[in-house]
Amino acid sequence: MTASTTAPGTEAAAEPVVLTAKALLLDMDGTIVNSDAVVERCWRDWAVSHGLDPHEAMKIVHGRQGYATMAILLPDRPMEQNHADNAVMLARETADTEGVVPVDGAPAFMAALGRLPHALVTSADEALATARMTASALPMPEVRVTAEHVEASKPHPEGFLKGAAELGVDPADCVVFEDSGAGIAAGRAAGMRVVGVGPRAGEHGPTVHVPDLTAVRVDTAADGSIRLTVTPYAAA
Repeated sequence: MTASTTAPGTEAAAEPVVLTAKALLLDMDGTIVNSDAVVERCWRDWAVSHGLDPHEAMKIVHGRQGYATMAILLPDRPMEQNHADNAVMLARETADTEGVVPVDGAPAFMAALGRLPHALVTSADEALATARMTASALPMPEVRVTAEHVEASKPHPEGFLKGAAELGVDPADCVVFEDSGAGIAAGRAAGMRVVGVGPRAGEHGPTVHVPDLTAVRVDTAADGSIRLTVTPYAAA
């Protein structure tokens, strides 16, 4: 893979940053898979049906499990109802893959990982993750931490800590790829460095912020570790 030298639009790119890691932990939606079209359709409908402003609701949705989003938007509602609604939402999102595509650079990025240690850490359940990775024609990582495997949703660090444990790697030796505020907070709370991907990531304090995965080059260092050359957005 080759790193891009400029970010999209008029904003120039900064000098490349090199990060080394023993494992990479990858969020899915917004990070390697662009599922915004489906998320917008499903969650706007849900918000309107509950008398909520869909624009405001979309500020909360990204990165969290559905029940956690519902708990924030409807704080007085019983959690059992949130879990029930979330099951319906997951089924609808799994069945709807129209407009689901890979994030720019994701196919080459995933191919470059090859047999390097990496895991998918997503707020989607296994069925939804499989549907979206398949729709995007991206390889499914062998190690996956999906919604079924955690007690707490992002921004809690449980998912990333489980991913590191599954790979047998210390959290400090992991680099997280994330797009959302909740996900970036989860990665940082796990003691990991975070590459923020896409327009939502910049305001949440990732270690490095890139427009998409064309700005990331993956190499293997002499000691077998992962060497990331990341071309970030330039500081404003």
